[in-house]
Amino acid sequence: MRFFIQFSYFGKDYHGWQRQPNAITVQEVLEGSLSTILSTKVVLTGAGRTDAGVHAKQMYAHFNLDKILEVEELVYRVNSLLPEDIAVQRIVETKEDAHARFDATARTYEYWITKKKDPFCIDTSHYIKQSINIGAMNQAAKILLKEKDFECFSKSNTDVYTYLCNITQAKWEQKGNLLVFTITANRFLRNMVRAIVGTLLEVGMGKIKVEDVNTIIKSKDRAQAGVSVPAKGLYLTQVLYPKTTIDFYE
Repeated sequence: MRFFIQFSYFGKDYHGWQRQPNAITVQEVLEGSLSTILSTKVVLTGAGRTDAGVHAKQMYAHFNLDKILEVEELVYRVNSLLPEDIAVQRIVETKEDAHARFDATARTYEYWITKKKDPFCIDTSHYIKQSINIGAMNQAAKILLKEKDFECFSKSNTDVYTYLCNITQAKWEQKGNLLVFTITANRFLRNMVRAIVGTLLEVGMGKIKVEDVNTIIKSKDRAQAGVSVPAKGLYLTQVLYPKTTIDFYE
C-alpha cells in the first residue's frame, strides 16, 4: 500500500530535505522516526527538495508499507518522537501509483524580508536596511510570467533535463512588518527562487532597471543575475495535487 504524508519543518538546523551522506537532513530524521515506530525500514520520496536552511510550511512525501495503518495514531506517535522543528500533519492511504514528486501540479514559495531590525526575526527573514521600490520590483516580477527558460537563475553545474518552468504567480506584498515575495510554478530549479529574489531586489534598490531583467533571462547566464539571498527567508508554503492523487486539502 502507498501512503502520502504531509509535514512541515523549520530548516535552520538541517542541510535541506534530501538525505546526504555527511549532513543531517529532514528526510533522514523523518524516515528514522517512521522506521522506529513501524519496526521496518521506511523510505520517503519527497515532493521536491529544499536547500540547506530553507523552511517548509507544507511538504509531502510518499512511502510504501505492506500493512494497514491506524493513521491518526501513527501521526500522534511520530510527532512524539520527532524533534520540535519537524511536525507531521496527516498521513493518508492513496492509490498505488500516486507519486509525491511527479504528480504535483504546482508549488508555491514565499520569501520574507524585514525592513526593521528585529532580534526575533534573525532566523525567519532577511533584514535589508536599504530603501526598496516595491512597485519597480512588481513590474520586474511580471516579466517572469512571460518567460519559460530560467537557466540564468539556476545553480551552476546542475544536472537537469530542462530549464523550462511555467511561473503562474510572482508578486511582492507588504504584510505587516514583512515584505513578502510569493511565487508559484509547476517546477523550480535549484536555487531559483533565491536568485530571482536577489535579482528583483537589485531592481528595487535601483542597481539595475526593470527592463534589465529581460536581458538577464535571455542571457541564460547565472553570472548576470543577482546574488542569492539567504536561505533563512525562504518558505515552501504549498504543493498542489490533482484530486485523483490525493483529496484531503483543507
